[in-house]
Amino acid sequence: MGRVAAMDAITLLKNDHKTVNELFKKFEKAGDNAHKTKAKLVEQIIHELAIHAAVEEVAFYPFIKGASDALTDDVLESLEEHHVVKWLLSELEGMNPKDERFDAKVTVLIENVRHHVEEEEHEMFPRVRKMLSRSDLLELGEALASAKKVAPTHPHPKAPDEPPFGPIAAAVSGLIDRARDKGREAVKRSTSRRRPATRSNGRRPTAAKAKATARKTAKTARKAVTKARR
Repeated sequence: MGRVAAMDAITLLKNDHKTVNELFKKFEKAGDNAHKTKAKLVEQIIHELAIHAAVEEVAFYPFIKGASDALTDDVLESLEEHHVVKWLLSELEGMNPKDERFDAKVTVLIENVRHHVEEEEHEMFPRVRKMLSRSDLLELGEALASAKKVAPTHPHPKAPDEPPFGPIAAAVSGLIDRARDKGREAVKRSTSRRRPATRSNGRRPTAAKAKATARKTAKTARKAVTKARR
């Protein structure tokens, strides 16, 4: 099989935008009482936007900010827009879809993200494409694709969003988030069974597995921080 062609940074980010917008459209079309559907869609929206925001902050924005002073103001504005979006995501996370403010909060989130996307795709991205060579965009695309593999899957509005601490925080947060995700999935699987297996001490194997994963993740996170500080 031939090697899969690398995707340039702008195309990768635009694809993320499309993915999120499709989720927005599904939410907007959902009925007033489609609470389970809306809750699932918001869970997916949080996941996609958390990763997307993190990779832009860790790789894309620092790269273009370092390449051209002319784009510094655009980057700073984008970071502030990210900050607002991440707070909204953190408030929506775990919020009851039947809450009277749930739909209103999602609507505000959608408006903010669409405004942000419009500015990026019509103003920032064209300038970046003119400024960078094809090889630079491909190299940056590879960096973004790699960052997505370890990026946080949940919003962290209080975490640093610029280097030097941003990349470290994002890597550690990403490890922790993935441990939390695995733990949640383990709980879902165990509660879906009528008679979950138990050990002699009464603990469920899934809970023990989740704890082991958490310990392993914490150890990996500490190593990542230590390595980054050297």
